[in-house]
Amino acid sequence: MAITSSLSPSAHARSIATRAAIAAGAAALLTLSLASCSAATADAAGSGDSAVSYAADENTLVFGVVPDSVDTQTNYQPLMDYIEAETGKTVEYHESTDYAALIEAAIAGKIDVASFSGFTYLTATTNGAAITPISSIVTEQGQEPGYFSQAIVPVDSPITSLEEFAGKKVCFVDPSSTSGYLFPSYNLLEAGVDPVADVTPVFAGKHDVSVTKVGEGKECEVGFAEDSEVAKSDKVKVIGETMVPGAPIVVSDTLPAEMKTQLTDLLSQVSIDDIIASGITSADTEAFRATFYSTEPVNDAYYDTIRDICVKTQASQCQG
Repeated sequence: MAITSSLSPSAHARSIATRAAIAAGAAALLTLSLASCSAATADAAGSGDSAVSYAADENTLVFGVVPDSVDTQTNYQPLMDYIEAETGKTVEYHESTDYAALIEAAIAGKIDVASFSGFTYLTATTNGAAITPISSIVTEQGQEPGYFSQAIVPVDSPITSLEEFAGKKVCFVDPSSTSGYLFPSYNLLEAGVDPVADVTPVFAGKHDVSVTKVGEGKECEVGFAEDSEVAKSDKVKVIGETMVPGAPIVVSDTLPAEMKTQLTDLLSQVSIDDIIASGITSADTEAFRATFYSTEPVNDAYYDTIRDICVKTQASQCQG
């Protein structure tokens, strides 16, 4: 049974108790850190402090990413080299320890430009981060921004539907992962499976780790991950998938106006050929071509689909 990508509400609404359980489970890794960060943000807002600033200094741009896989820095290095060459700034790579840490960094003004997941972006802005989405990465010519959240099982598993995930050890990626938690939670609910009470959740931390653990079939019997990481493994098979809005590249609203404009112009619609033509030879590799073809402009309204899913799942990260 394939996972539906429809956003229409289930005919069988979940009970308040189920929603509370989801919220409690999803919030476990974020509650304390986001509470303190939100308080700090509120204090700053109350003081009227809207000073223009860089995360580090005027000669540096801090580029933040979520720790999606072991290849995260390799995947983004040519893009960072391009930003460095075009702006004349030193680009400092900042890979957060987990999704919550990148949210905290955004709220605290510690990143200038970043690649978020859609849900991480929504969580950060809901909790006070001053960031604006400008584009999303397209991996192949002719595609629109977006990717797939895939439900996976070991390659020799007899499981063919989400209903059969009940009672299993399920690998999710992170409580703030769009394709590794939010959409899977919604789809499990639609299949009549409570993603907290009816399964044993295991948070793998990264998409490739989720794939590996499911393939091993020990710590996780089934699970979820984004399609690009699933495609690398011959140990798992896909039993369903859902299209997810493309992950945003964001810029900090505290940057000087001219710097924000320059980054927007550079990153809102750039192709791999543009990057190579600018002299970034590291972009002309199979590894980078596998993860980047171009960027396409997106805005905040593009992520309304995720807001709809937030309403349906009542995930606590969606709340301010």
